[in-house]
Amino acid sequence: MRRLPTRLSASCRVNGMRHRIAVCVLIAVAVTTISASQDSASSPQPTFDAFLADVRQDALDAGITPATLDLAFAGLTPEPVVVSRDRNQPEIVQSLDTYLRQRLTTRTRTTARQMHARHAQLLAGVASQYGVPAGVLTAVWGLESNFGRFTGTYPTVRALATLAWDNRRALFRTELLAALRMIDQGVPLELMKGSWAGAMGQPQFMPSSFLRHAVDFDRDGATDIWTSLPDVFGSMGHYLKNAGWVEGERWGREVAVSSSVLAAVDRAVPMRTEGCRAIRLMTEARPLAEWSRLGVRLVGGDALPRADMEASLVRGERRSFLVYRNYFALLDYNCSHSYALAVGLLADGIK
Repeated sequence: MRRLPTRLSASCRVNGMRHRIAVCVLIAVAVTTISASQDSASSPQPTFDAFLADVRQDALDAGITPATLDLAFAGLTPEPVVVSRDRNQPEIVQSLDTYLRQRLTTRTRTTARQMHARHAQLLAGVASQYGVPAGVLTAVWGLESNFGRFTGTYPTVRALATLAWDNRRALFRTELLAALRMIDQGVPLELMKGSWAGAMGQPQFMPSSFLRHAVDFDRDGATDIWTSLPDVFGSMGHYLKNAGWVEGERWGREVAVSSSVLAAVDRAVPMRTEGCRAIRLMTEARPLAEWSRLGVRLVGGDALPRADMEASLVRGERRSFLVYRNYFALLDYNCSHSYALAVGLLADGIK
């Protein structure tokens, strides 16, 4: 990265007033950003083969065997469709309320109840081991892969190699190395297919999530999140437990919040300032008793339950929700309020 101009550095040293220091910082950031952009633009993208050679060395250094790399990289070429999908993702402007209405259709709710009943014994076993309700597992399954009907058709290694080579996000290089680790541990390469972004199987796990959370629940010697329902449900349960799911607690509930109550909430309860975008779009946690004092009520007008629990407020255009600590496990799976609320509401409908 180029050094900042000398005259700019000198100017910042002699200005003692706070607002001038702020101006200097802003100018420095701008110049640094431009400099970095110019440096990046002047660095040509390596060929795909050169990129694979570089990844191969990283993988070897990480202990992945040459045989695995020979298998994974044999005849590998970029997938142009993947790059196009990544560069041209449409803006998601759907409101929370619209998303919930369109995703939680009568058909989806009916299918969820049918699948929950069909796999009740298996789901009960997973729920018993990991403490995650069967309804939540069914809901995640439904929203991730339409109850296993669509898991994606893109070869995972090719998709991730293409995205990593395109040099847009370091995430994909990390996930590519995780995918190679999976193969090295015995996952069949031909089984590893999923979305264009590398999410695999019925739970739609990225390779790093597979390595951390996938389990061989049916104990047949293979961890298969593509075709084995015991492994699918077990892996989802294990993921949510690792993400902090607390057995016996609910995820949250819909509440009634008038415009005057929202105004009081805005004055009394600040928004969160850390975490992913969804977490920053919810309030800090407060005891249920405080939400009651502020005027939040159950849908229908009844008072909130008297429980020693803290909750945060998530609001849509017309619907609002108080969410508890289990909600954060759902956000860990997919940090989107639309997704997490859809899972919670679908699970409640199954019950």
